[in-house]
Amino acid sequence: MKLMLIGGGEIGKGNSSYETLDIDKEIVKMCGKENPNVLFIGLASSFADSYYDYVKKIFKDLNCNPVYLKKKNVTKNPDIVKNKIESADIIYIGGGDTIKLKDTVLEYGIDKLLYDAACRGCVIAGISAGAILLAKSGFSDSYILRGESDKYQFIDGLGLVDLCICPHYSSNLLKQNELKDTLQTLDYKVYGIDDCCALKIVDGEISVIKSKNDANAYLCEYDDEYIESVI
Repeated sequence: MKLMLIGGGEIGKGNSSYETLDIDKEIVKMCGKENPNVLFIGLASSFADSYYDYVKKIFKDLNCNPVYLKKKNVTKNPDIVKNKIESADIIYIGGGDTIKLKDTVLEYGIDKLLYDAACRGCVIAGISAGAILLAKSGFSDSYILRGESDKYQFIDGLGLVDLCICPHYSSNLLKQNELKDTLQTLDYKVYGIDDCCALKIVDGEISVIKSKNDANAYLCEYDDEYIESVI
């Protein structure tokens, strides 16, 4: 499998720079095709149309052919969903509400299609909630966004890779502190991934890709004390 788990970062809003551009270039390079088909899945976001506008521009500039999986296709046209996923060389899963994303993917059988795509060599990238979906689990703010809790919590992903992750790691001190507290009660090793940083995973081998020099990925665990090791 070829996966890219991105901790976060702006992908181009208004006149701002593309913070994840070097990571996006690596995603295209992983594919190994000159003009790959890129499928954007924005099911975690309430603003998927505008989100896709940014993604489309980025990947067009990288000589790709981007298309978009619309929510109405998901709910009404399963054959279109299947064809788009099977035709993709790269699948890019956007951020937003992790629970919303996972529930939709499971309800409409997209999880199996994503697994099959990964097994045939399609590159699958996820940012923030999209990264959690690909992982075994992730430390998420979904329950906070929904007004159901005031704490970050681990949410199970699809488990395409057997890792627990924490996106937006260094950009959110509250999240770091809550992760430290949580790991005292759980026997987890967690990859903390900064904005503008990603874990590139090819057939189980992990490497770190950065689009900013000061972005990092960390292996976090609790063994009498909190241990945070730069990867």
